[in-house]
Amino acid sequence: MAKIQKKGKKGAAANFVTRNQALKKLQISLADFRRLCILKGIYPREPRNKKKANKGSTAPVTFYYHKDIQYLLHEPVLHKFREYKAFAKKLAKVMAKGQYSTAKSLEEHNKPVYSLDHIVKERYPTFVDAVRDLDDALSMLFLFATMPVTDKISREVVEDCQRLTAEFQIYVMKSRSLRKVFFSIKGIYYQAEIKGQTVTWLVPYQFAQTVPTDVDFRVMLTFLEFYRTLVGFINFRLFSEINLIYPPTLDLIKYEGAAGFNALILEAMHKTAPDAESKFDTEMVEAEKEESPEDVARKAASKERLKTLGNKVAELQGSTDTDRIDEDVQDEAEETALDEFKATAPTVAAVDGDDNMVTLSQIQAASTEIQELQNLFSRSVIFLSRETPRYALEFIIRSFGGQVSWDETVGTGAPFLENDEKITHQVCDRPTQGHRFLNRTYIQPQWVADSINSRKLVISDNYAPGRMLPPHLSPFVEAKEGDYVPSTGLEEEDETFEGETEDINPDDIEEQDDEEVDSADEEDEEEEEEAKAAVAPKKVVKEDHETELQAEAAGVAFTEYAEKKPAKKAPKAAAGKKRTAKEIEEEEAKELASIMMSNKQKKLYTKIKYSQNKKSEEVDPLQAAKLEQKKQNIAKAKTNANKRSKK
Repeated sequence: MAKIQKKGKKGAAANFVTRNQALKKLQISLADFRRLCILKGIYPREPRNKKKANKGSTAPVTFYYHKDIQYLLHEPVLHKFREYKAFAKKLAKVMAKGQYSTAKSLEEHNKPVYSLDHIVKERYPTFVDAVRDLDDALSMLFLFATMPVTDKISREVVEDCQRLTAEFQIYVMKSRSLRKVFFSIKGIYYQAEIKGQTVTWLVPYQFAQTVPTDVDFRVMLTFLEFYRTLVGFINFRLFSEINLIYPPTLDLIKYEGAAGFNALILEAMHKTAPDAESKFDTEMVEAEKEESPEDVARKAASKERLKTLGNKVAELQGSTDTDRIDEDVQDEAEETALDEFKATAPTVAAVDGDDNMVTLSQIQAASTEIQELQNLFSRSVIFLSRETPRYALEFIIRSFGGQVSWDETVGTGAPFLENDEKITHQVCDRPTQGHRFLNRTYIQPQWVADSINSRKLVISDNYAPGRMLPPHLSPFVEAKEGDYVPSTGLEEEDETFEGETEDINPDDIEEQDDEEVDSADEEDEEEEEEAKAAVAPKKVVKEDHETELQAEAAGVAFTEYAEKKPAKKAPKAAAGKKRTAKEIEEEEAKELASIMMSNKQKKLYTKIKYSQNKKSEEVDPLQAAKLEQKKQNIAKAKTNANKRSKK
């Protein structure tokens, strides 16, 4: 006879525990339990069958995994919570007796202090894992760095957030890891590439923040406590990789004078190493002193072979045999060979047709593109007017290799003055610029972000002070099919301003669209004949509805618009059209592919086609027509304004 299973000892009832059961098992308060779950990364779970998990009860409760609660039993922070509870009782007793000196001594020496270092190591086993989860941490730190000090937010928390965010921005500027920038209503979105991971965060504008009253800051401060420890670890590792001492020293005089990033003094970890080449030569000389004469002779011969590597590569370009390179030279000087191949790899790929060489050329092209983006403002010397967001623009421009300065009234430590002759651009955000210097371009702040997102210096005339700016499109959003995407029109606008534009008639656009649709229908008519026959009534209704919407957009009655609208060309008869061999082959391939599909794949293919059709149906022709008409009106207004300004 099988052993009888008791109820609640197996399955969902044993795998899940309620919150009240967890509190009884851990013997802590609800507030401490919430803090502990946030720090350890434990969240409520949703069982498949709540009734079974709750042992037959249908009362609304919160469930946790039983194993997660078991792990919390041995958490060192839990013991610190209990010690702090006992310490609070002792302190309250001493304060009630009026023994203030004893209370002060008790708080200085016996107050329990816990660390979250071990939790960071548990949750992020590798450094890449920590960088991958950096988005929320940075957004939270930048938010509290701009918050005022209140009874809920201490000064220590705000200053620590400001320090950590400034250190992270310094690393991004030094490594030039920034890739995208977007000015939104919420704040400024940044995206950086760190250790192969994409990190995106939001920074509020430098305005006075109003602390809301309906926000539970206890929960947010608990998250912030863990994020501060995490970002401290990451900053230390990042500074070590670029050979900088962490934490950087803070110059209090410059900090009080609002010097910004210049208030942090950066020091190299190895001051005796000026550059990589001299360091390499020094190490080679020291190593030769300790090596035997045979090793020295062997390395000298290797150097001679390295010098002739360029000639061998040149010979390689004229032949098709890529195996003539000496293997010993390739093993001893792999990095040097890679540098020599950078300029010649595309040529070899074109001759040999080797897939690996083509891949190498693609990697080199991508690397060159990133390097050009990192040095986007390397030839620009930019001055910031006092009305512009100085900290944000300084961070952005320096991250792409530019030199930047600001007005002395904004902060101390400006590298150069406003009347410096080497300034190429001046960023200002006012309707009119009173005094102007020669040999420099005046632009609005959006020019900086648009140049970064387009990965080139855009036309500065479109960003002149007081001029209507082009659309500032988000680089993080990919437009779906049928969405209205306003074109920036930087190149098109210049051509339009120089010459006159023709008036566009909506009827001409409709006739052109009809002709395009007719030609496409004539080409694909035979393949879609059966589908058209099945949905013919729906198509007629849809065409009438589209005609009605177009008439409403044009402001004309439906009957008058239908009479004026030219009739569509009658499609040619499909009976006399013969299919080509290529079309027959493609159709047979599609049928064969559908036959070979499993039921699961057929269902997935059907869902994909259905979603594509739904997206195409979501396009509102009336809204699109209004936006297009508005776009044309704006273009005409800009053209007329430029004509008047030229006159």
